[in-house]
Amino acid sequence: MRTAYTVLAVDDEPSIGKLLEKELSTPIRAVHVATSARQARERLRRATYEVVVLDIRLPDADGIEFMVELRQRYPDTEVILITGHGNIDNAVEAMKLGAYDYITKPFNLTELEVVVERAYQRAFLRNENRALRHARDGARPAVTLIGNSQGIKEVRYLIEKVAPTDVPVLITGESGAGKEVAAHAIQSLGSRADKPFIIKNCATLQKELARSELFGHVRGSFTGALESRDGLMAFANKGTLFLDEIGELPVEVQASLLRVLENKTYRRVGEKDHRSCDIRLIFATNRALAGEVEVGRFHEALYHRINVFNIEMPPLRERKEDIPLLAEFFLARLGNGRDDLRISDRAMACLMQYAWPGNVRELRNVLERSIILAENNLITEHALPRELAGLAGGTGGSGGGQAGGMAGGGAPGQHGATGESQGPLTLEAMEREHIARILEFYDNNRSLAATALGISRKTLYRKMREYDIG
Repeated sequence: MRTAYTVLAVDDEPSIGKLLEKELSTPIRAVHVATSARQARERLRRATYEVVVLDIRLPDADGIEFMVELRQRYPDTEVILITGHGNIDNAVEAMKLGAYDYITKPFNLTELEVVVERAYQRAFLRNENRALRHARDGARPAVTLIGNSQGIKEVRYLIEKVAPTDVPVLITGESGAGKEVAAHAIQSLGSRADKPFIIKNCATLQKELARSELFGHVRGSFTGALESRDGLMAFANKGTLFLDEIGELPVEVQASLLRVLENKTYRRVGEKDHRSCDIRLIFATNRALAGEVEVGRFHEALYHRINVFNIEMPPLRERKEDIPLLAEFFLARLGNGRDDLRISDRAMACLMQYAWPGNVRELRNVLERSIILAENNLITEHALPRELAGLAGGTGGSGGGQAGGMAGGGAPGQHGATGESQGPLTLEAMEREHIARILEFYDNNRSLAATALGISRKTLYRKMREYDIG
């Protein structure tokens, strides 16, 4: 279950307070009521509230001044103002002073609930970011995977269980789904959190030098070995080694890696003696390794040894309820201090309808592109790539309520899709179309396209062959 949170509704009309308490309360959201500033202060002293819904007109306080007081005393609490049409200017001014948002009377309960949930998401992300800062300062961190979907809850549960152990972990899932984030979470929650954390993408290993890069070599062991060098195993000793795209590791090297897992020993290239190592190993792949074993491209014994504990990252299309929270997270992290940037409801609807073949990485990239094109600090559907903007359809206006946040992100805008309905596509068809669009955008420059896609050139070439692209 998602962590419950509490809302304080402050309104001098008892009937409105009772209405909010009845209609906004859910199994994960408790609503308490206060009819005055004095009563609200008492409740805030006794309990923690993530969100306060505050009427701008109170019998014993000026609503704007009281809002400023709340933000100063309880900076982790978000404040939403309820105002009449005649006080909208005051409400806008209050947002400049720290209010999260405002809603006018007579208000729509569904609209208010959406704003309350978004305000909570901001408070939640603030706590997540604080945990990250504490992690950098040496405090024990929390798992930082963003989302409240069932799939992410299960991933968090598995990470929290396996992190304190030293068993190998295999993280599977599509490109961009967050496998490296999960690896970071495992490392940061384990007993080796303050030890080296070495990351290597196996697709970048040159076949002839892969063994040397992993295990090291002695002088003269091969042409160009002018001096002895240690490999990644030595650098990661006592810590954690994360081998991404393990399915790309040359078969000739896989048996040596198996020895590390079974005996905790390895040999540098050209060296007779074995060296001991104490390493936590985490692996990741977007390939079906069982199928690779069947066709002889992956060592069967190594597969069974690294697959002791499997964590599968769900694709973004299967956890779309996490998109608003992920969007807020990326905007807050990458917005360069711009706390007034918002996402329109229509643009958010486009994000929710898109299939996301590139998963969370693609969402991040789209948001970075969109902040550049935002007008008046508002990301509308017009700031989105054409294949997303075309999904706006008849979803209503572009203003309305807004998802709070800031902005920033990743790679290029993609173009070429018309947004016209073409019927459901298979995952393979969506991936082929996505790769083709990226290649077109970069004028068929494979290096730039691979970087934008978050994969190696080797993987890009393989997928181009599979999908008969170019």
